[in-house]
Amino acid sequence: MSNTFIDVSRINQNLSRTSDVSPSTVLDILETAKKAKGLDMESTLILLQVEDPELQEAMFEAADYVKNLIYGKRLVLFAPLYISNYCKNDCAYCAFRASNSDIARRFLTQAEIRLETEALLRQGHKRILLVAGEAYPPGKDLDYVLESIDTIYSTWVDGANIRRINVNIAPLSVEDFRRLHDAQIGTYQIFQETYHPDTYKKVHLSGPKADYEWRLYAMDRAFEAGFDDVGIGVLFGLHDFRFEVAAMLQHIQHLEKTFGLGPHTISVPRLEPAHGAEIAMDPPAPVTDHQFKRIIATLRLAVPYTGIILSTRETPQMRREAFRMGVSQISAGSRTNPGGYGEEENAEEQFSLGDHRPMEEVIVDVMKLGFIPSFCTACYRLGRVGKDFMDLAKPGLIQAYCLPNAMTSFAEYLEDYAKPETREMGYEMIDSMMDDLPGEKVRQHVAEALEKVRDGHRDVYL
Repeated sequence: MSNTFIDVSRINQNLSRTSDVSPSTVLDILETAKKAKGLDMESTLILLQVEDPELQEAMFEAADYVKNLIYGKRLVLFAPLYISNYCKNDCAYCAFRASNSDIARRFLTQAEIRLETEALLRQGHKRILLVAGEAYPPGKDLDYVLESIDTIYSTWVDGANIRRINVNIAPLSVEDFRRLHDAQIGTYQIFQETYHPDTYKKVHLSGPKADYEWRLYAMDRAFEAGFDDVGIGVLFGLHDFRFEVAAMLQHIQHLEKTFGLGPHTISVPRLEPAHGAEIAMDPPAPVTDHQFKRIIATLRLAVPYTGIILSTRETPQMRREAFRMGVSQISAGSRTNPGGYGEEENAEEQFSLGDHRPMEEVIVDVMKLGFIPSFCTACYRLGRVGKDFMDLAKPGLIQAYCLPNAMTSFAEYLEDYAKPETREMGYEMIDSMMDDLPGEKVRQHVAEALEKVRDGHRDVYL
């Protein structure tokens, strides 16, 4: 893989010389990281290998500080919507792998996608992640995805609709990426799964996904096609997590050098048990809870301006702990099988979930931890995307928009979906955060926007 931007030998060299450093070196790195300018590979690898409990706590505090500096005390909520579980690929870790004959395969019809969307809207969701395997119904191609996007956007329940769709589907050509971009989606998201070439070959047995470089350069093609925001990630547990994070940094540096823009989000899934996938039951490079928390905190410090997404793969307790380490987006009330929201009996899911709680229970938990749930999609609609977003995020100015819009979008949820006790708790949180807003003029604007929401106006944002 010498012709890619992933430099395996450089990562290994950095690993060998960062395994044993003094506490003072770690503390110096943390002081540098708190300036929210990011970290180089060597500093990142040092933090990933910190074992001392006191130094780890210092890391977590620094990550919390940086996250609050840039994004404030808010967590964005979304849900995945799986429209199919057919796939051409034989990935050793996935229940949807092509060779798994033990699961019932399904492409959702547009009528079924509408029912799924209606079920998500009744939970209060405003943004979703559309997910599909690398296969289309007979006689269809990307049109199936584009039709599904149209169906989701055109579905309304009691005056509410999905306001932004992000998409996680297989890599496309530049031409097809342009078609997807024209569908008015938000972020295009795809994971390399593992950046380690030999491991990648071992776990991707056949199908288009077996082509390491085609997947690796997917984000290049997306940017070439006009996308402003992309999301990357790896599946932790396939290879040494330290290597994966270092390689992810190389990916980010490549995108920034080539396009002047890095990823909008980073996802941090861990390998979880999956039906018919033996490797998922016994990961080759398991990541402990302590290591996982270090990964999240280190990513927040290394790439401070990028959103970090945590899914319902993790248990409620792990999610609670991870919130203070830099996570800025979470899924809630999730199902990972086609038809999972609108049907009582669910088919086999792509992987095992750790958090099965309904969304309102998650929201109450988030509030108790001092975070405000956000359903905001304002940046997408106002063009604060791509470089414009990063120009605000990197100096920490995006918080001036994030908190006000978190408050108004959450108030909308409280009015339309919350139980009375949740509504009371939510408004108490909103009131307590008014003093955190930057200036009297902003406070006045937010107070007026909240009054509009209470009066029945919807989709009110700054």
